[in-house]
Amino acid sequence: MTVITETNMTTARDLLAQLTLDEKIGMIHGSGLFRTEGVPRLGIPPLRMDDGPMGVRAELRNDEWKPLYNTRDHVTYLPSGSAVASTWNPDLARATGEVLGQEARGRGKDVILGPSINIKRSPLCGRNFEYMSEDPTLTAAMGVAYIQGVQESDVAACAKHYAANSQETDRLDVDETISERALREIYLPAFEEAVRDGGALSLMGAYNLVNGEQCCESKKLLDDVLRGEWGFDGFVVSDWSAVKRTKPSAEVGLDVEMSVTSNFDEYYFANPLKEAIEAGEVSEADVDRKVFRVLCVMDALHMLGDARARRQAGAYATIAHAQTALDVARESVVLLKNESGLLPLDEHAMRRLLVVGANADRIHSNGGGSAIVKALHEVSPLLGLNGQLGGNVEITYAQGYDAKQVAQDASWQEESLENSVGERVDDSERARALRGEAVALAREFAACGDPVLFVGGLDHEHDLEGRDREGMVLPYGQDALIEELLDAAPDAILVFVAGSPVEMPWEPRAKAIVWSWYNGCEGGTALAETLLGRVNPSGRLPESFPLSLADCPAHSVGTFGSGLHVDYAEDVYVGYRHYETRGVPVRFPFGHGLSYTDFVYDDLDVRRVDGAIRVGFTVTNTGVRAGKTVPQVYLGLEGVGEDRPVKELKGFVKVSLEAGESRRIVVTLDEGKALRYWSNAAGAYASAPEAGVMVGESVRDIRLLGRVA
Repeated sequence: MTVITETNMTTARDLLAQLTLDEKIGMIHGSGLFRTEGVPRLGIPPLRMDDGPMGVRAELRNDEWKPLYNTRDHVTYLPSGSAVASTWNPDLARATGEVLGQEARGRGKDVILGPSINIKRSPLCGRNFEYMSEDPTLTAAMGVAYIQGVQESDVAACAKHYAANSQETDRLDVDETISERALREIYLPAFEEAVRDGGALSLMGAYNLVNGEQCCESKKLLDDVLRGEWGFDGFVVSDWSAVKRTKPSAEVGLDVEMSVTSNFDEYYFANPLKEAIEAGEVSEADVDRKVFRVLCVMDALHMLGDARARRQAGAYATIAHAQTALDVARESVVLLKNESGLLPLDEHAMRRLLVVGANADRIHSNGGGSAIVKALHEVSPLLGLNGQLGGNVEITYAQGYDAKQVAQDASWQEESLENSVGERVDDSERARALRGEAVALAREFAACGDPVLFVGGLDHEHDLEGRDREGMVLPYGQDALIEELLDAAPDAILVFVAGSPVEMPWEPRAKAIVWSWYNGCEGGTALAETLLGRVNPSGRLPESFPLSLADCPAHSVGTFGSGLHVDYAEDVYVGYRHYETRGVPVRFPFGHGLSYTDFVYDDLDVRRVDGAIRVGFTVTNTGVRAGKTVPQVYLGLEGVGEDRPVKELKGFVKVSLEAGESRRIVVTLDEGKALRYWSNAAGAYASAPEAGVMVGESVRDIRLLGRVA
């Protein structure tokens, strides 16, 4: 793992002593849209950064949001953060990071702006597809592995957005009222683990305000917590245009200012900072601390002096990287429902297959904001099915609903500081015609016993940076289409490609539902393999799917959206913590996911050993095919004298078992972390004296009960 050493610090001190004020200032603000200024006379190169967590962004001109190259910057399109988290497999998170790090280094980058590890507070957040989970334990475990993978290639991961960037509406100005307990237990732990265990070399300061303070001006977040409590010794870069004032940001632990405009000398950390120092308003020592931290990271990445000869070269757009993307996608697909054993499809018995839905024949790499990727290739669901079934099955396709292919270009960034507004106007006549054609075909296929497959969901008109969704209802009239399809073909299989939960009023009628995310360049292949049974699904939901938006605590208890102020009044009761504690039913619970086989749990043993809690149990695959499952360990902290969620995820493991195989599993929890909670009474962390232990296949499917006492 790349870490900052005393040797890096010595090199940084030596160089810092030789820099002029102008040179120092050039190193801490953008001199390009994605780079700072170097100091050629001392062999200090520019620091080159780029988006993002799903692949390295297309190369842009230094001072314009316009593309620079034709073919030489195509890259591997990686599964989204939600997809990676849905694998519940830290090894695959690390593999994703390894690919991203290699590709960033191959593209000549020093910092890749990811992973995105904000907590999913509301299903409406436009960037939820980038984020991993509503749960800090899952987010931390996957984020740490991801960061470690990236940094193997002499590239700094940049964990973002610090902190609590949970909505896109008014994202530059929204002030969030968040209790200390919610900050410490929900919104900060993934960042803490990214620093302590992941060794992240950089973090990105968020746009928003927390409790009246801009994140990029917050002494509490940047100095007291990040550097004081967690010991972070890397650098913090602002989100692009998140700095609002020179002096308040200069005097805290924000190190580099970036923005979306090309007036680089006018940035707050450029000429205005120099003038403030010359006027005695800001100390040059504040600048020295920033430059020192940047130099430490640069030296750790082998960017300075003789170490440059040892720096890794990287590689991108390789076949091996596409294979990794496929491996991740295969384990991220979630089988939500499978009544009557409709899945997997019997490819040997099929002669015809009807595929309905615009998402079947669309790609998603070219939308979403800073997650846009210039993908070398992307397999759509329809291409994946055709590619897998060959010439033995006649596949008929009907678009079904009126949605166009989303294709954002780089110009979106120029308006990215304003709330994005959808401009789509539905053509109701065309929509009716498309629906009528699809339903007629479904009726015909069902009458002949041929399978009908619907592929719908969201797209990057709805899951994207700069805009939150208006509601959880499926767009483009898909609910009406699904109802009519189920009338015509009751065994229709429903597949969704999306980055956030949607309402499913027709779910009680549907027998088979499959959820796929924005699943990278091989997403269509992985989906086809899962539907055909070549891959046994093992994805698990990293977030709850509520019945309706009104059930979500960010909306029913707290506030969300416009108004420049939101109240996180739900406190720590985010996602399943709310649903489980308050007894609120959900469509599909956190951690849920089915398999084409079954697993039985028994013989729970819980004991404390040398500062650890060891939770042992036996898992048996009782089905007829090999499969993977995810035993999840939840604790309910007791004896604390304060209200607590009834269940909180504390550990998990992904297990692969052959048909009929049994295996003894031990999930080891760090006792200090597992029993730690923020005490409102003490205003500090405390340790619960006892806890209930729950082991299961989801937060609602609990198989074993025990205690820590």
